[in-house]
Amino acid sequence: MNILFIVAAGVLAVVALAHSVLGEIMVFRSLRTRGVVPTAGRPVLREPQVRILWGTWHLATVLGLALSALLWRLGTSPWTDAALAAWVADVAGVATLASGLLVFYATRGRHPAWVPLMAVAALVWWR
Repeated sequence: MNILFIVAAGVLAVVALAHSVLGEIMVFRSLRTRGVVPTAGRPVLREPQVRILWGTWHLATVLGLALSALLWRLGTSPWTDAALAAWVADVAGVATLASGLLVFYATRGRHPAWVPLMAVAALVWWR
């Protein structure tokens, strides 16, 4: 059992879920006129653009949860192929490091998501 991977998986799952919930509340609630998928955005965005923005927003959540599941598996079960396990961990580390840097750069450090993303990268590589 690797507690660092388990903690990283938990942090990433919380970030992913917070991303969806807070996005719905803070971003998409004002764009929703009817139904689940928001459709309002004029004059800046047309309906198809708002729909793909919403879909992509939640795609990031799904992918974050999938990466969290991989880290959970790395932390809780023995791997017979150590090289594959190390590669999966390195991919997760690069993905979360790049994501943290992207959020930091795009928001000039004002959006707090870069902190847990960088923490996940550190936990994965601290193994």
